[in-house]
Amino acid sequence: MKKSFAAAIASLLFAGIAFAGDTPAPPNAYLYIGWPNNGEVIAAGKPFRVWFGLRDMGVAPKGVKFPNTGHHHLLIDTDLPPMGEQIPNDRNHLHYGAGETETMLELPPGKHTLQLLMGDENHIPHNPPIYSKKITIIVK
Repeated sequence: MKKSFAAAIASLLFAGIAFAGDTPAPPNAYLYIGWPNNGEVIAAGKPFRVWFGLRDMGVAPKGVKFPNTGHHHLLIDTDLPPMGEQIPNDRNHLHYGAGETETMLELPPGKHTLQLLMGDENHIPHNPPIYSKKITIIVK
């Protein structure tokens, strides 16, 4: 029995099934990037504004545990991280733990991807995970 259970878990992991954290998210929550739009061409050499959109869920700073809230993480040129772990904090995973709903970015020339991911008070994705569509922008 233990062997078949372990095999089932392993097959789920290898199948790419994402396990989320323990913090529940509202089933109708919707996260999106309001600007820039997918395919947008951005002028190089100066910062541009990125604004975060969220429906049917609230924003709270890191460390604040309140039902149906979380804070934004902007993923740049990377895929979604493991859903059951703390979201990394590096140049590809930017944290907005003060409850920010927009930011200014400056990226080098080239093609870049942007995606938002909500995290709970401990930077762990909700269950189910709340993330935006990944968009592509071109800086030139």
